[in-house]
Amino acid sequence: MSRESLGQGGSLRGGQPAASGPSLPSGVVRIGLVQSACTPDREANISQALAGIAEAASLGADVVCLQELFAGEYPCQAEEHAKFAEAEVVPGALTERVAAAAKAHGVVVVASVFERRTPGLFHNTSVIFDADGSQAGLYRKMHIPDDPHYYEKFYFAPGDTGFMSVPTSKLAIGPLVCWDQWYPEAARLTAMAGAQAIFYPTAIGWLDGEEDLHVPQYESWDTMLRSHAIANGVFVVAVNRCGHEGPLKFWGASVVYAPSGEQIVKLSHDAPATVVVECDLARIEWSRTRWPFFRDRRIDAYGDLTLRWGR
Repeated sequence: MSRESLGQGGSLRGGQPAASGPSLPSGVVRIGLVQSACTPDREANISQALAGIAEAASLGADVVCLQELFAGEYPCQAEEHAKFAEAEVVPGALTERVAAAAKAHGVVVVASVFERRTPGLFHNTSVIFDADGSQAGLYRKMHIPDDPHYYEKFYFAPGDTGFMSVPTSKLAIGPLVCWDQWYPEAARLTAMAGAQAIFYPTAIGWLDGEEDLHVPQYESWDTMLRSHAIANGVFVVAVNRCGHEGPLKFWGASVVYAPSGEQIVKLSHDAPATVVVECDLARIEWSRTRWPFFRDRRIDAYGDLTLRWGR
């Protein structure tokens, strides 16, 4: 769904009544997705992200998610030492601007940054800011890919934060990042930590010259996201970039799935867009009592999951 079809942004509802669990935010939360195309102009990229936060807030968002590494073009298409200059400390100048936007608009923000932890140590990091601008949590991407034009192992150390739920004033946030999307263990442990919605800032796309793979690659990605929502009874939010960068065409299609697997919204493959959707947190309890996967897990039999391969 493009910005045009929603009229410079929009609001959609996906709700279903049921009881909510204790000690967690309840009711309807409005989640904003900011899907953008990046250029070599870093300041323009940051400005469009901040404008997206403002637009989502104007549409009533409680929580806003930006795409992976929103401040620049995707840096990992080649192994270039000069790219490390794009990294920033956390907290630092970039995150302070996001924190100020969160506070100014009274929204929770999930922001993905190229983190300089110390000289020679870098991470792909999701920082969560509460609606008062305070840093509510920080998650370092656990699964690091290494594929043609996704040479992230050159840049990023694997995360050491573990899987988590970040409490905020609006929602229990489950922060994961892009390549984490393919791992059911990551989604399961994040849900078990108490997350009500899993957020995946994302940079995934198609390579020029592989057009015969475009549809099956996208459909595999989308299927994984939907399956995480169903298997864990949580909302799943993926915010992907769009546009061409070198031989990569990022496929957009940012999406929200309800705990039942219902697709609440899907954005365009091609166009930048800001959209806000309503998510009734009561749907978590509704889905989990009807599909009691947590009740029926055989935790006594899963020890071999910690092995690289079977015995």
